[in-house]
Amino acid sequence: MLNGDKLHAMNLRGQGITIAVMDGGFEGVDRIDLFSKLRDEKRILYTYALVDRKGNVYDGDYHGTSVLSALAGHQKDKFVGSAERAYYYLFKTEDVKSETPVEESYWVEAIEIADSLGVDIVNSSLGYFYYDNSNHNYDFD
Repeated sequence: MLNGDKLHAMNLRGQGITIAVMDGGFEGVDRIDLFSKLRDEKRILYTYALVDRKGNVYDGDYHGTSVLSALAGHQKDKFVGSAERAYYYLFKTEDVKSETPVEESYWVEAIEIADSLGVDIVNSSLGYFYYDNSNHNYDFD
């Protein structure tokens, strides 16, 4: 769909780059077969769950799993992610049980950590507009 096969034909598969993925969790990445090559080659360099400070990013939500699969997933003769040879830093910055402004602080902290680690690319498919407490909501202005 995104013509990643053309990049792969030129041997551009993310080798030599680091990517930070910030999301609500990476449920199953530590056990799903699609990520076995990523795990076996030790290309998950760092994980951090800012939400609970316990370091377990492999719970909470599947959205990060879906994002990471598009980047790093590998299933022989069936599916290859667009940057399947890159190195990854996984950050759990979203509390999927609530929407509060502190999540923005988690996001900023993750960006600062990623920068200090020398990450090349950051993927973040998070957005903040409405909160549980409407007094914290943003408006279009």
